Amino acid sequence: MITKLYSAALRGVDALEVEVEVNARGAETPAVIIVGLPDAAVRESSQRVTSAITASALELDLGVKTVNLAPADLKKEGPSFDLPIALAMVGASGTKILETDSFCVVGELGLDGAVRPVKGVLSIALEARKRGRKSLIVPEANAAEAAVIEGIDVIPVRNLRQAWDFISGEKRILPFVLDRRAFFESHRTYLVDFNEVKGQQHVKRALEVAAAGGHNLLMVGPPGTGKSMVAKRLPTIMPDMTEEDAIETTKIHSIAGTLDTKKGFLTTRPFRAPHHTISDAGLLGGGTNPGPGEVSLAHHGVLFLDELPEFRRQTLEVLRQPLEDGHVTISRAAGSLTFPARFMLVAAMNPCPCGFYGDSKRQCRCSVRQIENYRQKISGPLLDRIDIHVEVPLVDFRELTSDAITGESSAIIRERVAAARDIQVARFKSAKLTTNSAMGAKQVRECCKLDAESRGYLEHAMEQMNFSARAHDRILKVSRTLADLAGKQDITGNEVLEAIQFRSLDRRLFE
Repeated sequence: MITKLYSAALRGVDALEVEVEVNARGAETPAVIIVGLPDAAVRESSQRVTSAITASALELDLGVKTVNLAPADLKKEGPSFDLPIALAMVGASGTKILETDSFCVVGELGLDGAVRPVKGVLSIALEARKRGRKSLIVPEANAAEAAVIEGIDVIPVRNLRQAWDFISGEKRILPFVLDRRAFFESHRTYLVDFNEVKGQQHVKRALEVAAAGGHNLLMVGPPGTGKSMVAKRLPTIMPDMTEEDAIETTKIHSIAGTLDTKKGFLTTRPFRAPHHTISDAGLLGGGTNPGPGEVSLAHHGVLFLDELPEFRRQTLEVLRQPLEDGHVTISRAAGSLTFPARFMLVAAMNPCPCGFYGDSKRQCRCSVRQIENYRQKISGPLLDRIDIHVEVPLVDFRELTSDAITGESSAIIRERVAAARDIQVARFKSAKLTTNSAMGAKQVRECCKLDAESRGYLEHAMEQMNFSARAHDRILKVSRTLADLAGKQDITGNEVLEAIQFRSLDRRLFE
């Protein structure tokens, strides 16, 4: 007897439907044969499945079970096929014909029949709905993640016996219901706030501008000035993610296995801070079975690179393509996979190896050659892709020890940032852009027109500081964001001067 069930395999950030077929035939020696391009984890499922079926007191006749995972040319990876294979094997061993066309099933099995959570359930739910499946049977721990997708019933199961009773019609399981609006509101909370940062008002201003326009930012200053502290609070002033953005980001984290199963969904913008020893594959993604890297895990959020010159130069150079394109393409012999990677890059560095070059209170111990070698680890083309540069000096003792909360809260700053973003969304509606930082040459010409005074300021800065053509466009984009924050329709000289100030480190530190 042949029994069919439907499951799904992950490819990149998406899922593709897989048909699980089991043919049972009599034989003296029982065996389970799995075909359809399975990897080692899928081939090993035969041992887990037979043990789980026995522990669940389900009928499994002796003989050979041939399991086919179609399409046969799509590689099947991971333990998520355990549950559909077990259900199809039990169905093939009996005489009852199952109506399984409306089901999609995923789940890993323990030897005792328990159903364990798997990766990529959100992508699988989207594929099941696209294919017209009415129900998605998932591990109980993955139910909240899958239930975010409307239009499909999510059936949570704890063990194999419960799943079999449901698909055979013996017992009814109510679909998992999620109040999406309440869920989003209850989880949109941060544990940190901008009003906890003492002093550094000009740094806070730079981060507000960066958040408003989606600009990349570099902070330079001695150790202990709060660079990491303010960077960690940047997501708290960025606009709340839309449901579409949250689903796209959650898909990446679910496939990477970094999703918190207690929440089941990402409602706040991600903040990723990889160590400077990270490899190219860890940053961009890749491996034998390509998966998302840190740039993709920071999608719609912040990628923070602390101690920027300590990263290998080759590793930093691979950032140039995702910073421009907003995605990463990983090519292998079997094909190419594309992962989204539209993030804000925030970097921090010391002015020299010891960190005290230019400090009025502590003496720098580095030689001229050491300082030059340290700074040359950051190439000009990479620096050009960072819109805002800001110096972070030591905090005054009186500000540091003050008990009064003098700074604005993240909520107040986020309101201004959100208002500026709304202006940008309306402006670029036809171009399908959302931030000033994403403007191309055409949008820069149309939206960043300068009067005679502003043009004079910019021309003088270009001549005196020897800015590149890319830096010229970055100044215009930041000027546009400053005007949006101020609610101005036209860019004035004040916005251009402030934007030029955010590029001053080009000459002072790197030449």
